[in-house]
Amino acid sequence: MLVSYLTCSKNYVMITSTVEVIALPKKKKESKASYVLMKRFLILLLFGSALVIIASGNSHQSVVTYNMNRTKSLEAMHIVTKYNNILEEQTPTLVESMDEIVSLGSEEPIIFYGTMTGYGPDCVGCGGRVGCPPRQDVRNGNIYFEDATYGTVRIVAADQQIPCGTVVRISNFAFSDEPIIAVVLDRGGAINGKTMDLLYTSEAETRQIGRQYHIQFEIMRWGW
Repeated sequence: MLVSYLTCSKNYVMITSTVEVIALPKKKKESKASYVLMKRFLILLLFGSALVIIASGNSHQSVVTYNMNRTKSLEAMHIVTKYNNILEEQTPTLVESMDEIVSLGSEEPIIFYGTMTGYGPDCVGCGGRVGCPPRQDVRNGNIYFEDATYGTVRIVAADQQIPCGTVVRISNFAFSDEPIIAVVLDRGGAINGKTMDLLYTSEAETRQIGRQYHIQFEIMRWGW
């Protein structure tokens, strides 16, 4: 007797099979070909049930299938790897106000448009270290941060309502052909609302940048 239990949960499909083996009496009219066809039919029935359960998307279902055998059994368990481990990328939500940025930033990918400026570690009132832990020393051209997830990224100062460790993709920037990936590691008295301040090696380097408008900021990670 073959008894197959298939269970579909949110992340896994588990198939528990009881395989029973008997010695069937030989029949003169039964050919080897028909036996093979019957065996294939039972296999297709088993895996067909599994495919139906995976495709259904239900949180929990169980299906039991039987064949005609009714004697000794050999139990086996097969664990199917995650069937939903690859998720479709979410389209970021366009937001406008700081209230929306703060309320949605930790829940889903968001995009907003704002202003970009630049600063150096030698700016007036700057001490050479960023304001967020680990308070990296950014003098001597050390304007990058090694993020555990995103690798080497730029450093940016942002509004106090955007937490330290937030990772942002900066696009539509006149001085970069490619989007810039940066992490919020600093603050600034004049950095409020939808303005961000990109760190450069010196104040002299920022003079050509001035103030850039209609910059696209995409929040990729909210805080640490």
